[in-house]
Amino acid sequence: MPDHDRPKKPFQPGAKRPPRAGRPGGPDKAPWRRPAAGGKPGGGKPGGRRPFRPEPRDRDGPAILYGWHTVKAALENPDRRFHRLLATENAARRLADDGVPLPIQPDMVRPETIAAIVGPEAVHQGLLAEADPLDSPDLATLAPEGVVLVLDQITDPHNVGAILRSAAAFAVAAVVTTARHSPEATGVLAKAASGAVDLVPMVTVGNLARALTTLKDNGWMTVGLDSAGDADLAATPLRGPLALVVGAEGKGLRQLTRTTCDAVARIDLPGRITSLNVSNATALALYVATTRLAGA
Repeated sequence: MPDHDRPKKPFQPGAKRPPRAGRPGGPDKAPWRRPAAGGKPGGGKPGGRRPFRPEPRDRDGPAILYGWHTVKAALENPDRRFHRLLATENAARRLADDGVPLPIQPDMVRPETIAAIVGPEAVHQGLLAEADPLDSPDLATLAPEGVVLVLDQITDPHNVGAILRSAAAFAVAAVVTTARHSPEATGVLAKAASGAVDLVPMVTVGNLARALTTLKDNGWMTVGLDSAGDADLAATPLRGPLALVVGAEGKGLRQLTRTTCDAVARIDLPGRITSLNVSNATALALYVATTRLAGA
């Protein structure tokens, strides 16, 4: 007899209903499973992971800073305003031995306490600070000298942090980012920057093309970096003050950004791989530009 013709059995009080899909004991037909503590969702494509979507966060909320160089630079920055400082016994002793100023008394904790906040894979080195975000300088007040970096919708915090670290190494005057499509100067970004968040001013603007026009009106030469640039950066006429404009990996510079720049240059490489990670390409471009400007 077909199943749909079979008479349904009445439900007996006290009997257990058959388990539903997605519940313990039943077939797992839910599109994804909520992971156990420390686990990862396993939905999406077979054998793949669900895409990471960071939880929305108040951009005016406290910045989370962890790691030795990151927290040390923040503590040495007189413009920082702290909410709390967590330190292990060893880290607190190291701060004292290095003579690092303590604008706030640290709470002594065990390493697991910090790991519970930043995640077990984060290298916190026994230090975590919560502080107010640093103020964004006014773009129009930047002194027209040296080099600035302009980031066109680079969203990966690891890349932006590495770019900031290179910016500090090459004495970049400021890094310009957009209010949207850019990561906050907190957490992973600050750790990747290794203290550069407190060493290089970050200027946040609402409209990148308008910001480039402001720089040009104030005497800056604006040079975009793109694999389809007109000439090698090493052969492009440069003058200071100079604004190097870097686009996101894959997308590169947006069309309006390209047309607003005074020139668009590429970085010619001799090897069989002709492209670099955006943070590596930025470091190389800074070396080429600062060396040429110094010798001009």
